[in-house]
Amino acid sequence: MTQWIDDPHGGRDRGPRALARAWFEVLVRPQRFFRTGVAPGDQAPGLTFLLTVVLVVASSRYLLTPEVYPSIPVSPVLEGLFWISLLVFLVAPLGLHLLAAIQTLFLMIVARERAGISQTVQVIAYATAPCVFVGLPIPAVRLLACWYGTVLLIAGLRIVHELSVVRAILAGAIPAALVFGYGFGGFTALEAVTSSLPV
Repeated sequence: MTQWIDDPHGGRDRGPRALARAWFEVLVRPQRFFRTGVAPGDQAPGLTFLLTVVLVVASSRYLLTPEVYPSIPVSPVLEGLFWISLLVFLVAPLGLHLLAAIQTLFLMIVARERAGISQTVQVIAYATAPCVFVGLPIPAVRLLACWYGTVLLIAGLRIVHELSVVRAILAGAIPAALVFGYGFGGFTALEAVTSSLPV
């Protein structure tokens, strides 16, 4: 699952530099990225990308706000490694494939012809690019990152599955709420931001 395929047929290149380039491209040129960087059967780079995003989020959150993690009776270093590893190697891959299955069900409702499940996995994974910033204890930053992730998910669905904007929104609304609203804490950030506004 974590190996790059030998012949990606237009998919992502290999290595850390390719990951960094993919992150930059999906943030700055998402339409071009989703047209050229998502290929059938090329899930491994997308999964690796998501694991990297979750690693950054979990690590920064543990370093900046460790109280959000349940305490366990070990040293802080071991505690951090436990929670970060759990999120990166168990929660993230399982969550990605569960959400891809849910997303596929919604795509089946709104589109007779669509791309494959592997492309859906990649769209969800790459749409999380802005979420590297949600580990920062600043609700407005977290909210903006989750909002942009939602925009990227809708854009990716529209381009990869060749949907209209309306169909992409209908297909992606609930999965986006699950990924960015609950998974990356967008709803909590929204509540924090609105509660701090003057009445």
